[in-house]
Amino acid sequence: MTSTVRSVEAEVLSALATVIDPELDEPVTELGFVRSVTIDDNGVEVHLRLPTSFCAPNFAYLMVADAYDALAEVPEAGRVRVLLDDHHDSDKINKGTAAGLGYVGTFGVEAEDSLDELRRTFQRKAHLAAMERCCRSALASGAWTIEELPLLELFDLPVNPLKSALVRRREAIGLPSHPHARVLVDHDGTPIATSDVALRLRLAAATRVSIEGNAHFCRGLLATRYAGTDQATPVVTNSRSHA
Repeated sequence: MTSTVRSVEAEVLSALATVIDPELDEPVTELGFVRSVTIDDNGVEVHLRLPTSFCAPNFAYLMVADAYDALAEVPEAGRVRVLLDDHHDSDKINKGTAAGLGYVGTFGVEAEDSLDELRRTFQRKAHLAAMERCCRSALASGAWTIEELPLLELFDLPVNPLKSALVRRREAIGLPSHPHARVLVDHDGTPIATSDVALRLRLAAATRVSIEGNAHFCRGLLATRYAGTDQATPVVTNSRSHA
């Protein structure tokens, strides 16, 4: 197998790692939702799975559509297919995604609206949780007090995964990520007043705990549903013989 063939496999897996479960705020690759990846001379076929057969169809559709879009950006991917397994709406979602119908086109009268606002709602929750993690870390370091937090800037945060996660989530909802951008802000970028800091942090902590708790619960459901299989690593088959 040539290095070019191997690089296509790496690019495919990297592309899938950018697909986020909107509710759990984690990549589908880390959640164990990627069941298998097949690469051959014609293209790439990916099978996704979820913790239950009745997971919310809108979230399921988002992940399938996002995986398709991510893989379509891989230069050497070829023909892309993304299939959702073992879900009560698998056939509908798979056919709608393959035909490019969009969420409303796929579900028809069952779809209340497009998923743009739903996605934005969960992006805001993800930002709130990431912001709280960074503020909590700053307080724990002893370098900042709760009264000083409104002055905390991105520049003041140490370069680590917490900061990187916060910057990504800020950019997802259109907030600035320059070094002197304030950390403790509303979703529209308005700084939080000192008098409101304690309450905002409590609300943010509740959001973070909810997201983390749901992720832990879903991992448990997935492990139970697919007991005896390796949920952490997808089955990858690469028979591609050319670049």
